[in-house]
Amino acid sequence: MTTLIPPRSTAPEGSPATPPARGGRDRKTRPGVLWTLPATVFFLLFAVVPLVAVVVLSFSSWRGLGDPKFVGLENWQELAGDSVMIQSLWLSLLFIVLGVLTQTPISILLGVWAAGEQRSRAVLSAIYFVPLLLSSAAISVLWRALLDPNFGIPGQLRWLFGDGNLFGHQASAIGVIIFVGMWQFTPFHTLIYQGAARSVPPVLYQAAEVDGAGRVRQFFSITLPQMRNSIITSVILMVVGGLTTFETVLILTNGGPGTETTITAFYMYEQAFRRFDFGVGAAVALVLVVVATTISLIMVKVSGYDKMRSTMEGL
Repeated sequence: MTTLIPPRSTAPEGSPATPPARGGRDRKTRPGVLWTLPATVFFLLFAVVPLVAVVVLSFSSWRGLGDPKFVGLENWQELAGDSVMIQSLWLSLLFIVLGVLTQTPISILLGVWAAGEQRSRAVLSAIYFVPLLLSSAAISVLWRALLDPNFGIPGQLRWLFGDGNLFGHQASAIGVIIFVGMWQFTPFHTLIYQGAARSVPPVLYQAAEVDGAGRVRQFFSITLPQMRNSIITSVILMVVGGLTTFETVLILTNGGPGTETTITAFYMYEQAFRRFDFGVGAAVALVLVVVATTISLIMVKVSGYDKMRSTMEGL
């Protein structure tokens, strides 16, 4: 009977099996704190320092010249009793809800379609993504001209648009702002859902076909659940974007008619750069930060997004 003896190691006794990396450190060691220094400095200079300055300014009175004067809670008391400020918060929340309800379904459907292999898909997607190349100001000027009550489309189709002045009534003015925002930002969210749809493992669809599931059933049972992370991310971006919408309102309605479309970001601009009351404007800015952060944290907590550790969709 022959006994197989494993070959003896040629390395000297007491020496490690794997030689250490250069410098005596493992090459797989994570980068040190110095690697984060540029990003940390950038964040401090352009995020933390301005935020602290806004907090200090919200308790001060400053007209743009001279030194700020500390006034305590006067700015906050003025905001608490301002009906326009309260109305602007409700309008901002309304814009968020309408934006999510209109953009999300369209973006998901277009994203799933763009992730497929249909004929002329690439050409049509490129044309549809053109609004992403334009600025909000340019898009607002474009639609302001197209919807002009005298020379635009509503003025020529009064049988459909009534008096043609879509900017003269609150409901129609809000509808125009929501439509322009949807036209501009839906392509961006479509890109998010396109990438999410392409990351779904094809084996899931193959197994569903074997079980007899049709396209509609596959969409609701496979595609949507697998895109959960992307849907939450997209909605959070819509929430933050809805709260910070400014130039679209400025160019299309200028907050009118009256104050019927004055959202919080536009109200902040009016206080700071039209009335030159930078203390009140800073207080409004802090309200925006608190509201946006609170809504985002609630969404992350309720959706369970903070417990998801995988970087792959659906895992």
